[in-house]
Amino acid sequence: MRTPPWLTVLDDTIAACITHHRSDLAGRLEKRRSLLLEPKLRVPVIGEPNQGKSQLVNALVNAEVCAVGDDVTTITPTTVTHSQAPAAALVTEISTSGRRAIGPSNEPARIPVPVEEIARRALAAPHPDGGDELHAEVGLPRELLAAGLVLIDTPAINSTGPLRTATTFAALSSADAVLMISDATGELRSSELELLKQVTSLCPVVTVVLTKIDIVPRWRAVAERNRARLAAAGLRVKVVPVSATVRLAAARTGDKQLNEESGFGELVRTLSQDVLANSDAIHRATTAVLAAQATKQLMEPLTEALTEVHTGEQGRAQLQYRAVQHRLDELRRRTNRWQTMLGDEVADLLSDVEYDLRDRTRKIVRAAEEFFDAADPAKTWDDFAEWLREALVETADVNFAWLVERFQWVAEKIARQVALEEAVPEELATDGLLEHIGDLEPPRVEKFSVGQQLFIGLRGSYGGLLMFGLATTIAGLPLINPISLGAGAAFGAKSIWDERSGRLKRRQAVAKQTAQRYVDDFFLSYGKASKDTARQVQRKLRDHFQSVVERLQEGIAEQANAAKRAAEAEIAERRRRSQEITAEVQRLVGLHKRIQALVGQSTPPKELTA
Repeated sequence: MRTPPWLTVLDDTIAACITHHRSDLAGRLEKRRSLLLEPKLRVPVIGEPNQGKSQLVNALVNAEVCAVGDDVTTITPTTVTHSQAPAAALVTEISTSGRRAIGPSNEPARIPVPVEEIARRALAAPHPDGGDELHAEVGLPRELLAAGLVLIDTPAINSTGPLRTATTFAALSSADAVLMISDATGELRSSELELLKQVTSLCPVVTVVLTKIDIVPRWRAVAERNRARLAAAGLRVKVVPVSATVRLAAARTGDKQLNEESGFGELVRTLSQDVLANSDAIHRATTAVLAAQATKQLMEPLTEALTEVHTGEQGRAQLQYRAVQHRLDELRRRTNRWQTMLGDEVADLLSDVEYDLRDRTRKIVRAAEEFFDAADPAKTWDDFAEWLREALVETADVNFAWLVERFQWVAEKIARQVALEEAVPEELATDGLLEHIGDLEPPRVEKFSVGQQLFIGLRGSYGGLLMFGLATTIAGLPLINPISLGAGAAFGAKSIWDERSGRLKRRQAVAKQTAQRYVDDFFLSYGKASKDTARQVQRKLRDHFQSVVERLQEGIAEQANAAKRAAEAEIAERRRRSQEITAEVQRLVGLHKRIQALVGQSTPPKELTA
């Protein structure tokens, strides 16, 4: 026997679900496959409360198998099938979430009930606890049912209790066709249109049955408006107006004309032509709907994954590689900057250190000059020499300490610029610092001996004696007289005093010059040593940071190579993953085209394109 195309498509869809690890979808499709292979065609009768569902089922089979009444609402699903003799039973089946209270095994517990009492017993039967499901089964010898038609009276949609609504949608998931009931007292409500959209997404064959036309004089206008609303909503659904009351009356009297006026003749022809005589088309359409929904669910994660692969953010390895490259480039740029900075800072440092040394030595020279303006070098030279040496030692210490401090600051600044480490130069050695302060030789001091003083005094007194002696001779006094002797003594003392003062000033001038030369020698010698030390520290800093940068560059280069290899591997993996997803998408697209071909559609929807 040749396998029908819809069954092959359904089996391929189940296999695709298993391949994509969607056992839930595969289970539902396998369950639906087993139902499609049965010769029966299930037609649930659904609708909102008090629309006449149960009365419609009773009228179709011409038997009171469903409870009806103004204050009666169906709470127990009733399944009506064909049988050789009338039979009925209440069946309790265990659900997936609970245990059945009746019967120890997993087989359904069946309680036989007379057909004429099934409606009352189903209405009054207590519903089992624990999530078990109760429904009624009725078998009748009816020609309409003999071809395999199964009618299912379902609880009202939006009725109290989530179990009843869930039961209705469970019946819809296994339906081959659906009768949607709406009375003729008003147009289709928005809730009913939304329900129809849900139903048509689950079952391709849906018929709207407009009930209670016997009590609505203008039911034809209502039917036309309903057809218009369905067309506007894009729902290709047939509308059949009926009256169950007229149908039952016609069945009791056998009036065929009355039966045709009830609309049930059209409804029975619809069931016969659109359902019973069209089982293969129903199976194809049902398979297309179910398989299309499954493939769409399979396609969604693949589409998201493919979009992520093509347009998603770069992988971790690529981001790491870019970050390492950025670090390497930044390190190279900073290397140029810190080398320039080191040269500029050292030049500024040498200028500042030299200025500080010159300023301090000037102050020392100025203090020495002020000291020798009043002091006699012959008497105070030893004390002065000790003071001068101590002042120069202090100057050298302070200037050198400032040099070290400035270099530490420069090193820290460069380290922050390189952003590698807080490097501080090694402690600078101060050995030999005092070697730049030589011995201070005392100035040559002329001795003013007693003979020199006597000679200077006689020379001065001679002039005074002669000058005043000649002046007194005019008065008749002799050349040597008391006045000329006194004047000679005064002039002699004045000459000795003037000579002593002149010699002191010369000694002071020589001392100042000696101190100036001594300080200048210190400035030249120590300044040269200070600059040499600064250059040595500069070279040490340059070599130190250069070695650090080289080590870091080597480390970062190794990281860059490793990150590059990882990024290349990641790109290759993304490319491989993209090819796999694309191939899988193409397979699903091909499967979807086959699904659409079952119902004559050739263009796959946009979400199923690779």
